[in-house]
Amino acid sequence: MTTSALPAGPVELAKLIAYQPASVVSQTLLKKPAGTVTLFAFDAGEGLSEHTAPFDALIYACEGAATFRIGDQDHAISAGQILRLPAGSPHALRTTTPFKMLLVMIREPA
Repeated sequence: MTTSALPAGPVELAKLIAYQPASVVSQTLLKKPAGTVTLFAFDAGEGLSEHTAPFDALIYACEGAATFRIGDQDHAISAGQILRLPAGSPHALRTTTPFKMLLVMIREPA
């Protein structure tokens, strides 16, 4: 689904993506030169390995709970909370329950 496929009115964010057993599912909602907005659904016990991004990212937890490791610190996050991932900081994710999140990445102007 892209922005053109999103309805013009309000939608329940978590209903735009479904869990898949033993999987990570992602769906890009918006992709522009300035950044992307991506919705993720993780089954319990799934995650993302450590990586970095050249710009800040903002996580909004829609459902469930997960632990983000940023550098050498763990941060628990659950539905309704947000977390900033600083540019250039190694980070990883491990879910403790089925987990849905919205990832907003905004690039610095050139």
